[in-house]
Amino acid sequence: MGLTTLLFVVLIGTSTTSGGMCCAGKDDCLARNFGHGSVVCECNASHCDSVGSVKLPPVGQFLSFLSSKAGSRLVRGQGTVLQNSTGAALRLTIVPYQKYQRIKGFGGAMTDAAAINILSLSGGTQDQLLRQYFAPEGIAYSVVRVPMASCDFSTRLYTYADSAGDYSLTNFTLSAEDTEMKIPLIQKAQAMSPQPLSLLASAWSAPAWMKTSGALIGKGTLKGHPGGKEYKTWAHYYVRFLEEYRKFNLSFWAVTTGNEPSAGQMTNYSFQALGFTPETQRDWVIMDLGPALHASPFADTRVIILDDNRLLLPHWAKVVLSDVRAARYIHGIGVHWYLNKLVPAELSLGTTHHVFPEYFLFGTEACAGWSPLDRGVKLGSWERAEDYAHDIIEDLNHYVTGWTDWNLALDLGGGPNWVKNFVDSPIIVDEKKDVFYKQPTFYSLAHFSKFLLEGSLRVGVSSSKASALESSAFIRPDGAVVLVILNRSEEHIPFEIWYPEVGFIPMDAAARSILTVVWATQ
Repeated sequence: MGLTTLLFVVLIGTSTTSGGMCCAGKDDCLARNFGHGSVVCECNASHCDSVGSVKLPPVGQFLSFLSSKAGSRLVRGQGTVLQNSTGAALRLTIVPYQKYQRIKGFGGAMTDAAAINILSLSGGTQDQLLRQYFAPEGIAYSVVRVPMASCDFSTRLYTYADSAGDYSLTNFTLSAEDTEMKIPLIQKAQAMSPQPLSLLASAWSAPAWMKTSGALIGKGTLKGHPGGKEYKTWAHYYVRFLEEYRKFNLSFWAVTTGNEPSAGQMTNYSFQALGFTPETQRDWVIMDLGPALHASPFADTRVIILDDNRLLLPHWAKVVLSDVRAARYIHGIGVHWYLNKLVPAELSLGTTHHVFPEYFLFGTEACAGWSPLDRGVKLGSWERAEDYAHDIIEDLNHYVTGWTDWNLALDLGGGPNWVKNFVDSPIIVDEKKDVFYKQPTFYSLAHFSKFLLEGSLRVGVSSSKASALESSAFIRPDGAVVLVILNRSEEHIPFEIWYPEVGFIPMDAAARSILTVVWATQ
């Protein structure tokens, strides 16, 4: 068989224009059904499904990638762009002159729990898991959130400066969780990644001796007031953290002003927190954190405020960013997805962007299984994949520049978590079998992270009529157009995509599916 013929057979065998499952092979999903509505894909040291490297087709052709409740997982399709309309009742028109925000990236958090679970696997399976997220054949994660010391997804309570009264931070020391678990795994991920990873640091609590409560957990703030010794020491703590990680050749793209500052103002809050009001956060940035970073070797590290639920917007941003003394040190606003249903995206994200367009919005945390009504791990839940895709599309369509998932990996129980705050994760590890399961949420994220390169520009999409489809469109730095479509309905929906410079793309959105379509324009 000649090389040309062989390539033709391979392409036909692994591609489809109808979105059906492709042939059996080493890159296919080993599906497992645990009774939660759809399947997971099982992986071990020697086998894991992969979409592989995606090469842009020539002008006049398109690629599509389909995941569905029925069991498709990034199934590749290929077809020809038409010069005439198909006559479909529904048309999505790309509007390239409507230009919005640029994409930073997508990723997840290397918590203590994530590191424990990854390291519980054999060396070969560990590498396989990291490749799924970070290697070229994986889903191109470019952001890793790193907790500064412990959070609830740890097995113990600690900070890096637990010696009472150590205002000079003489005894500041990274934990074994950092040096023996998180840092080696981040270094491995970086070695696999074709681009530098953007590390994002968030602290849950200051040392107990700095706080009004004298405890890491529950309601409590820093003692004193911004400009005072506790606030200055807390700012210095950030610089020391960056210094220690730099010794391992890891530099941070950004730090947040602290995870969920509203939690530290709640009575009976059950795990690590540090309370700030927008006013005290503003003044701490003005007097302490901003000057400390500016005077350090980390002056280029981005500062992201809020790092909390978007329902606090636009008020929080207005308080902090309306003061030019704080605003000059700040670059972005971090949002969590919890309680999003309580406030419309346009009212929170949209208003914030329109008032402060020079500051980027960035999704810093999300997870499924957090609600008391729908708690913990559900292997194969397609509804959770749809929740992810819906939230990402809604965020992107309201000026958010990236989206960070929570734990990169959890165990079958949704932990470990010292306070038993068990949730779900896109990858679930079964240590006893030395396997891991890629949840539908993994593929939901992949439909964005794999195809939206850093620097991709969101552009307009108009629909010829109302439909169940949700969508967001982008032009990448390489000139390719990416359209991501979510169909949460039970109906198969035929439609066409029109990009005026190229032509018409005939397409189908399967019932309960996520679809990414990619094509070249030059």
